[in-house]
Amino acid sequence: MRRVLLFGGTTEGRELCERWAAMPGLRVTVCVATAYGRELLQGLPERAAVLEGRKDREAIAALLAPGCYDLVVDATHPFALEVSRTLRAVCGEKGLPYLRLVRPRDAFPGAERCILVDSAAQACAALAQTQGNVLLTTGAKELGAFASLPGFAERVYARVLPSAESVEKCAALGLPRPHILALQGPFSRRLNRALLEEYAIRWLVTKETGEAGGFPEKLLAAADCGATPVVLRRPPEEGLAMRELCRLVEEEPACD
Repeated sequence: MRRVLLFGGTTEGRELCERWAAMPGLRVTVCVATAYGRELLQGLPERAAVLEGRKDREAIAALLAPGCYDLVVDATHPFALEVSRTLRAVCGEKGLPYLRLVRPRDAFPGAERCILVDSAAQACAALAQTQGNVLLTTGAKELGAFASLPGFAERVYARVLPSAESVEKCAALGLPRPHILALQGPFSRRLNRALLEEYAIRWLVTKETGEAGGFPEKLLAAADCGATPVVLRRPPEEGLAMRELCRLVEEEPACD
């Protein structure tokens, strides 16, 4: 039985967990950061164990004690750089195999209409020179970078996960409750378009998350509505595509 520790919280993480939990030669444990992340894994086969809670370097090192797991698979969000760096480093120290899943990086529709930036701070600086309503779809953790935007409480709408933590963080930064759109994606082009139209959005701030993150649907909806996308470019990273990663995990001989 090969023991796999999977760091998920993404669409791909759930797909891998479902796939591996059904395989007799694998035993999978998936780590999620929040109670909401655990809820999203409801309905998985009983053979899949779920660990909940944010983990710093010390907690990850304790989790990877000798003899507990044979392999670590990192399927975290492509922008969760610190988590991936920590996992890679701790696995190296422990001599434990580490595999990073990387989403395909494809050309995206309407790229010529986008304002491309490398950080939330750069996005805020670009928006400071504009007028009109802004829809942030970059998550509650990035919201603080936009709090200094002139007219923040009047101009900005934030689409965040429907968790108490996300909503309270938005409110604590001064965003009015009617400007907090607590919804779970991914979202269709039609729903994105409806939100842009309903709130008269001129600027759509998003991350280059790829197809799994609903990125193309956001850009297509923005084009439909005449909104300008402000896109946080995906950081460069090394890793494996889904097919190759599955091959390496599933074709290796089982460990006793």
